[in-house]
Amino acid sequence: MKNWQTVVTIFRKEIADALRDRRTLLTVLISSVLMGPLVLLAISGLVASIESNAEQREVVVSGLDFAPTLQNYFERQTFTVRAAPSDFEAQLHSAKLPDAVVVVPKDFETALQRGDAPIVEIVADSANQRSQASSSRTARLLGGFSRERATLNLAMRGVSPDVLEPVQVEERDLASTQTRATQITGMLPFFVLMAVLTGALNAALDTTAGERERGSLEPLLMNPTERWALVLGKWGAVASVGMLIAVLSCFSFLPGQWLLRSDTLAAMFQYGLREALLFLVVLVPFAAAASALLMAVAIRCKTFKEAQASATVVMLAASLLPLINVFSLGQEAPWYLWVPALAQNLLMTRVLKGEALGIEEVVAPLIVCVLIGTLAVWFVARTLRSAAVR
Repeated sequence: MKNWQTVVTIFRKEIADALRDRRTLLTVLISSVLMGPLVLLAISGLVASIESNAEQREVVVSGLDFAPTLQNYFERQTFTVRAAPSDFEAQLHSAKLPDAVVVVPKDFETALQRGDAPIVEIVADSANQRSQASSSRTARLLGGFSRERATLNLAMRGVSPDVLEPVQVEERDLASTQTRATQITGMLPFFVLMAVLTGALNAALDTTAGERERGSLEPLLMNPTERWALVLGKWGAVASVGMLIAVLSCFSFLPGQWLLRSDTLAAMFQYGLREALLFLVVLVPFAAAASALLMAVAIRCKTFKEAQASATVVMLAASLLPLINVFSLGQEAPWYLWVPALAQNLLMTRVLKGEALGIEEVVAPLIVCVLIGTLAVWFVARTLRSAAVR
């Protein structure tokens, strides 16, 4: 009973220290409360910009005087035709020109009258994302011009235009609206994971290496109490900070949806109370395990800076593991659920897609988190026991 009273006392003391630490409070505020709305605002701004460029219905042409027929077609399609600047290649390369440029050869009209197929270039820069996006739209527009000319040529020769399309092709997308939205919002789980890790990092380092550097750890170890009680109290406080950030991060996306500037994204992004709670089911065990692991890494360090350098390995691994799913092009393997950070990122992505989480999918990451947390807490307790003996 006395040991559990010690656990509660240490827990209250560490929580009070963490809440008094301005660095921890600033991390909590930025990484959890503001990160969700800011990320959604940035994503919606990008989507709104792309939609705005698509709605402008402009086409930039170089050599416009050589193709009055093509200009007539563009205008009939309600596109505004704009002459390209003389240095359009340099402007595309420097991203000053947001639209791809149609380059018309001098013999365009002559080739059409002869029945030849003139070569029309679409010039874009793949590093200029806005010009790359308009390139496909311009290609479809020129494809419509080609089909119209082919239809007219066949009609003049008394041939039915249907011979050009012996097969009618229709596309059917099996992905749901929420699944399509994750192509844009799929980065949100990664930001939540990193917010939890970053928030728990300062608290974990301060309660271990920080206290050792300040000289307050040794007097604490002189108390006649079990080391596991001291460690549980410290770990409980650090894990609480990580869980608090997880809660605030998950629920920050609810009001963050009010900032969406794209109507399309607002209609596709379905994030409500159900999704927030499922995120927490995945994140709470991860926050507890990550807190214990960070404490285990920092407990053998003598200074706060040394602990920060050591914890960088954990942060780097947590940031790289979710990329495995990206490199596999969405082909998920069963062992993904047994890899920390990767499993949590995968499950939260499924939640965003609107998929239900099965018990077996939640149990595997939970077992891994329990094992990591247990081993890390045991290691910290053993290290403190040996430190007290010396």
